[in-house]
Amino acid sequence: MGAASQWCESRHLTRSQRIEANVTSRTSNRWSRTPEILVALILVLAVGAWQFDLGRRLGISGSDPAVTPKPATARGLQVPTPTLVAPAEPAAGPAGDPAKVRAAIGPLLHRKALGRSVGVEVVDLATGKVLTRSGPAAVTPASTMKLLTSVAALEVVGGQTRFETTVTRRGHRLFLVGGGDPLLTERRAKGYPERASLADLADQVASSLPLRHAYSLRFDASLFSGPSVNPAWPPSYRTDGVVPPISALWDDEGRAAYGGFVADPAADAAADFAAMLRKRGVRLKPAVRPAKSPAGAVELAQVSSPPLADIVGHLLAVSDNNAAEVVAHHVGLAQGTGGSFEGGVAGVRRALRALEIPLAKSRILDGSGLSRQNRLAPETLSAVLRVAASPEHPQLRVAVTGMPVAGYTGSLTWRFDRGAAAGRGRVQAKTGTLTGVHGLAGVVSDTQGSTFGFVMIADQVPLAKQLTARILIDEAAAALAACACGSGTP
Repeated sequence: MGAASQWCESRHLTRSQRIEANVTSRTSNRWSRTPEILVALILVLAVGAWQFDLGRRLGISGSDPAVTPKPATARGLQVPTPTLVAPAEPAAGPAGDPAKVRAAIGPLLHRKALGRSVGVEVVDLATGKVLTRSGPAAVTPASTMKLLTSVAALEVVGGQTRFETTVTRRGHRLFLVGGGDPLLTERRAKGYPERASLADLADQVASSLPLRHAYSLRFDASLFSGPSVNPAWPPSYRTDGVVPPISALWDDEGRAAYGGFVADPAADAAADFAAMLRKRGVRLKPAVRPAKSPAGAVELAQVSSPPLADIVGHLLAVSDNNAAEVVAHHVGLAQGTGGSFEGGVAGVRRALRALEIPLAKSRILDGSGLSRQNRLAPETLSAVLRVAASPEHPQLRVAVTGMPVAGYTGSLTWRFDRGAAAGRGRVQAKTGTLTGVHGLAGVVSDTQGSTFGFVMIADQVPLAKQLTARILIDEAAAALAACACGSGTP
């Protein structure tokens, strides 16, 4: 996911803001924040302490997906220890006071720079009480849609589920079979989550085959069905390299070596795999064609994706559109509605209804939020947050813990430069950005220990006010963190 090279309120932002990551500023106030940047690089100890505490309070463990595992140290530099969001124990603080919440965020969310359509909801996570709700009945969610996809997948696919890429053999024919691993790589790579690679698969195949024979290679991406590009997306998404064709078989998310995405990710992955086999001494016939692995074919090798929970943590942290669409297809398969865009949407809706999440005002057309035709009520997103943070649904908790931490991780690393300093570390939220759309949906802990779920989405932002709108949304979330918004009644 790329990033805008520089923040500026000008017409040059239009194309760069087409997808989520393009509106994540990695250079804004960079030099004025040099000490903070250095701190961010060594903050693993502080964030690690947070993760340990959060995991303890949520009943889970594991590493934050956006934190570098090996911290650096800097002589004479003091690392701040922020008080970070901990939604597992919302009852620790007093009940939220609606008047105080409105007073904290109202002056920011009524600014003209946000445009005429600003959907807002803040809910007390301990009581479920709505503290404020305003704006239109439904808004364009952009990438906050990924929260719905993630919760549905965790519920019906399961957080421990892995997706296997296999090679089968029948006679002298080999079949590379895609299992819908969204994070499969061509070569081995270190990082979190730890990913499966075609290189490891090639090693297994080469060690199990008699090398005196010549083999043909076929590739099977039949797990998914329907079109590979969502009809609800503008054609420019493909030509401008916004999103690849979605496939059950790809490596490196179908990215081309020269930039952008390849036209046929499955064929490209098969070509990469063929080259690896030849390099390892396997004799292959020249042609590599699509074909379904036949009944009776024997499995030679397999590699497995990270657990779905880790995939969800990754896609929420960096707002990975491609991974989100693959995960949505898996939801459709799990629900029996089909491994397609349409089936994925139907599966997500079915899973959320079973969790009693209101969908009456929603229009869901994809799993990533890329379609401008998507519509969600703020109360829908708020309900998703509330369910995911509740003790009754521990299987969904990574949908909260996987969200970026303001000022420190993922798509919020370079944000929250302005406004209440308490926002950095105390706000954990999924970003949602398209040109004209700026939003956050997440959780926040105020100065009294009260924990709120919040949704703030402006979807008619004037073109000249894109940066200002993003900052105002950040400042409103930070204002909740800096607020003593409890009523004084535990």
